Amino acid sequence: MELNQIYESILDDLARVKDVLRSISQIDFPWLSEQLGYVVKETGKGIRPALTLLSGKLCKYDLTCLLPMAVSVELMHTATLVHDDAIDKALVRRGRPTINKMWGDDIAVLMGDYLFAKAGEFVADTQSPRAVKLFSQTLATISSGEISQFRNAFNFEQGREDYFRRIYGKTGSLFSLSTQAGAILSQAPEESVAVLKEYGDNLGIAFQIVDDILDFTSTEAAMGKPVGSDLTQGTLTLPAMLLMERYPEDNPVKRLFETRDKKNVGLAIEMVLNSSIIEECYRIASEYYDKACRNLNLLPENTSRQALSDLAEYVVKQGI
Repeated sequence: MELNQIYESILDDLARVKDVLRSISQIDFPWLSEQLGYVVKETGKGIRPALTLLSGKLCKYDLTCLLPMAVSVELMHTATLVHDDAIDKALVRRGRPTINKMWGDDIAVLMGDYLFAKAGEFVADTQSPRAVKLFSQTLATISSGEISQFRNAFNFEQGREDYFRRIYGKTGSLFSLSTQAGAILSQAPEESVAVLKEYGDNLGIAFQIVDDILDFTSTEAAMGKPVGSDLTQGTLTLPAMLLMERYPEDNPVKRLFETRDKKNVGLAIEMVLNSSIIEECYRIASEYYDKACRNLNLLPENTSRQALSDLAEYVVKQGI
């Protein structure tokens, strides 16, 4: 199943989200307008705003508050990418030069700050104190996850618990914000909010595991950035962690982290691909998919519930 089929019930509203995102570059500062236009031109496949809208369609679907919330979560996501690229000195994102490559690290950091501020402005437009508080809590959680990743760069003495906590912080929490806010703003009962929190928490972790897998198995053309970027930046992801578990005494990941010799990146990728590690990672991602979907049957039975189930399957089986 293609994404457009999964998004069928919200395609027009997702287009409105993109229109609003593009509109934020229409300001009276030409240099800032140019940079904002560059940032929002390519916004990916819209999974986070889609989650907000689909969750909102389960009850009272009111675009006056759901639309700004959907815009807000996408702006927050974009801001984190801009900051990530500046911290990592990344040169390419989605097949295009990064903001820091185009205009420098200082501008990239300030641009990320501006996007966070705009995200806060849009979430305030929901006029929901609960959504605003959840937004703020999520921003703190994301920041904690990113700090953890930065502080643990090239640290090979990390366990799976550290990994899952970190990827929840940087990815799962924003998925959870998207689904919970959609439910809250549609006046869903608390039982449904809890189900959608569980769904968002676990789908976000599954999503990040698959993304970490693709860093080993995909191509630069498909990902829009170099293969093995995580290893190059010293980020210990699940495939690399499993490789170290299998070969604890001597492996290219440990050598890379100790020496920063980039020839070990290719050796690590080769060893992972020539083993059953990728299959094991997909199995773990599937466990989180199961956790995400296990209580969806408690939600109202409609097209949005099915779309959430289909989207979770798409994320795990195809990547997004």
